[in-house]
Amino acid sequence: MDPLQYRQDELYIEDVPLSAVAARFDTPAYVYSASSISAAFRDFDEAFRSHDHLICYSVKANSNLGVLGLLADLGSGFDIVSGGELQRVIQAGGNPEHVVFSGVGKQAWEIQAALNAGIACFNVESLSELQLIDRIAGKLDTIAPVSIRVNPDVDPGTHPYIATGLKENKFGVPAAEAIPLYMRLAEFSNLKVIGIDCHIGSQIMELQPFITALDFVLALVDDLEQRGVVLDHIDLGGGLGVRYNDEEPIEIGTYADAILQTLGHRKHKLVFEPGRYIVANAGVLLTSVITLKSNEETRFAVVDAAMNDLIRPALYQSWQNVAAVKLRHEDSITWQIVGPVCETGDFLARNRALALREGDLVAISSAGAYGFVMSSNYNTRVRAAEIMVSGHEMQCVRERENLDDLLRLEHRFCLP
Repeated sequence: MDPLQYRQDELYIEDVPLSAVAARFDTPAYVYSASSISAAFRDFDEAFRSHDHLICYSVKANSNLGVLGLLADLGSGFDIVSGGELQRVIQAGGNPEHVVFSGVGKQAWEIQAALNAGIACFNVESLSELQLIDRIAGKLDTIAPVSIRVNPDVDPGTHPYIATGLKENKFGVPAAEAIPLYMRLAEFSNLKVIGIDCHIGSQIMELQPFITALDFVLALVDDLEQRGVVLDHIDLGGGLGVRYNDEEPIEIGTYADAILQTLGHRKHKLVFEPGRYIVANAGVLLTSVITLKSNEETRFAVVDAAMNDLIRPALYQSWQNVAAVKLRHEDSITWQIVGPVCETGDFLARNRALALREGDLVAISSAGAYGFVMSSNYNTRVRAAEIMVSGHEMQCVRERENLDDLLRLEHRFCLP
C-alpha cells in the first residue's frame, strides 16, 4: 500500500501531514508508515499460508528498533548479517529462535553471541566457516544448526552491486562443491545440518530467475536425500523488487503460486528473507529547500539532506520520486535536487519538474529501505531523525544526532 496521498494540496503520510512532522522534528528526517510495513509483512505471510514457512525480515534493509519491534510484534523472524544486528533484534523483542545468520565473514565473537542466543540457523558460505563454527560450538559444549548457502550462478537481471547469485560473486558455495561439502558435515561433531540456502540478489523484477534458482536448489535437495541427508528447510532468500518509478514488480501472490508449484510434493519448511519488499515504500526522506540557484545551463535546488543521508542515487544511480509537500499552483521548473556536501556526486534526483521556493519541503519517496542504514557522517554532518507514523500519531524512533554525539569517541592527539 502507498501511505502517501495529497489532501487539499498537502502531502500526508497515513493521517499525518508531512509539514507537521517537519514542524515537530525538523529536517532532514526519515518518516515511516507503520501500517504500510504491517500490510507488506501480512501480504507476504498470507501468500504462503498453505505451506509451513517462516518470514525472516532482512535487518540490513532498515534496522531501526522501532521497525524491528513492529515486525517482532507481527511474528516476524529476522535475517541478520552481523552481531550488531543480532543485538538489535534482541533489544527490539525479536525471538532469537527465529533468526538466521547470513554473511560471508562471520567473526568468532559474532558466532559465539549467536550460539549463546540460540538462533535458528547459520547460513554458511565456506568450509573454513564450518570449521570455525564447529570449534566455537565445541568450546561452548553445544550443537550449531547450519545451512549451506549455494551459489546457483543465476543472473537476476538487477544492478551488479546487488546481484549475489552469479559465480563471480563472493557469496555462497559453488555448485560443484555443494554436495561434497554437505557430505563432509558428518566430520563435524558440533554441527547439525538442517537446511539449504540460496539468495540471488535484490530488486528483482522477473519471476524466472527465482524459479531457475529454486530448480537448482531442489535438484540438490533430492540428490542429498538419496545420499541420506534429509533437510528440514529450504531458505530462498529475498530479492522481490518494488516500484520506485515505472517498474512492474512481481505480485506476491504470483510469486507464491510459482514457488509452491515448483516445490511440488516436498514438505520442507520454506524460509524467506524479504527486506526491501517490506519497508522500501513505507518510508520517505523529508527535506527542506535551503536555496535555489542556477548557472548558464542548470538550475539547482539545494536541500538540507545530502548523499550522506541517502547514498543510493550516487552509488546506484537509483531513481526515487521527489514530491513537493505543499503543492504550488505555479509553473514547474526542471531542477537538479542536490545537497550541501562538497562533492559533485552529491545529488538526490536529476531533472525533476517542480514548483519550488526556498524554505519549501520536499519528500523523497521509497526511502524506507537502504536509506538511513547506509547513511554516514561525511562532512561531519549529523544523521537524520527517524519518525514512525501510525494513523494520526507520530513518534520519534531515533533522535537526531548532535555534534557532541559525533565527537565524543574521538581524542585530540598530543605530541609526547
